[in-house]
Amino acid sequence: MDLETGETLAQRGLMNPQIACGEDVISRISYASRSGEAPQQLQRRVIEALNQIVREFCSDLAISPEQIVEMTVAGNTAMHHFFAGLPVQQLGMAPYLPATIAPLQLAARDLGIEIAPGASIYTPPNIAGYVGGDHVAMLVGIGVGSHNSGLPFLAIDIGTNTELTLSVHGRLLTCSCASGPAFEGAHTRHGMRAAPGAIERVLLDHGAIQIYTIERRLPIGICGSGILDAIAALLEAGVLESRGNFRKGAERVRQNSGGDEYLLVSAENSGSGSEIVLTRQDISEIQFAKAAIRAGIEVLLEVGGVDASALGEFIIAGAFGSYLDVQSAMRIGLFPKIPLGSFRQVGNAVGIGARQMLLSGSQRRLGESLAKRVEYIELATHPHFQDKFAQSLFF
Repeated sequence: MDLETGETLAQRGLMNPQIACGEDVISRISYASRSGEAPQQLQRRVIEALNQIVREFCSDLAISPEQIVEMTVAGNTAMHHFFAGLPVQQLGMAPYLPATIAPLQLAARDLGIEIAPGASIYTPPNIAGYVGGDHVAMLVGIGVGSHNSGLPFLAIDIGTNTELTLSVHGRLLTCSCASGPAFEGAHTRHGMRAAPGAIERVLLDHGAIQIYTIERRLPIGICGSGILDAIAALLEAGVLESRGNFRKGAERVRQNSGGDEYLLVSAENSGSGSEIVLTRQDISEIQFAKAAIRAGIEVLLEVGGVDASALGEFIIAGAFGSYLDVQSAMRIGLFPKIPLGSFRQVGNAVGIGARQMLLSGSQRRLGESLAKRVEYIELATHPHFQDKFAQSLFF
């Protein structure tokens, strides 16, 4: 960012370099507990990745690293702790307490970040063990401080860990759901990230399944938005039952040693020369993920004393949230059935909030005040969560 104009000069994205130590937060926390060197190794991977991005920025913009004088880092609580060199083992055990929830001002030189030696690094406050500064940045990014309609609204950032905040009657109620990686294309037979050749849309057209891929290439797998669409289409066609079972004898449904599966793309029509199928296990992965999220929504609505029909806005953030089809999400029961116009998909709201807090001290103070206002609801101990989760397993 240009601190004088507020212009975004360059941007980069990359896979989390810690993935070699575990594909999710829990496995990385477990890895960090194995030896005295493991936490430092996880920290180094993040620092090295950020330094690589800095070098790329400097090369593209023809500037020197010393010209970068300020940095804001927003991440979930575990990533925040890895980055700052704080202990993480306690995040893997109940009651999942963060080492700190305070906003931090860190020195770049102390962390080995290769920018101006006197540069300061700001991290927004954490809220709980599984609601971090990234969620605070999201609240800033969607403009929570400027919502003046008075109507309740719900904001959700969908990922392996899904965070939700309900604003109602002046209260901010927040919870976290362990929704798993299914919506990100993981833990499903032919699931993949949103990349060229991934099936991203599945529609039912006069009884026939139509598929659409990223960059319109031959299909090689299916990403989260495509899986959600496919399930909604199969439900609509009567191929899939409310419990998640395939209807016996339905077209393209067949049985193999692992159970029933649905043939989505034949080998001759795929880009890999192999069939693309949806299995009963794939459906189960989505059921558990959507049940966790829907149960979290219902618990917040219950605690807030409000019905979904009263929501003035339903805000969806995150990479997956940008691409999902809201009607499909309602069809499978991921979201409550409210008017389509109530939904707002905002993309990378965490990035928006982080940029605002990089540029503005008042936006940092806003984030800190929002974090203090939040009432965190622990779903694991809420008396009705398990019942709501069980009910939400059905399509």
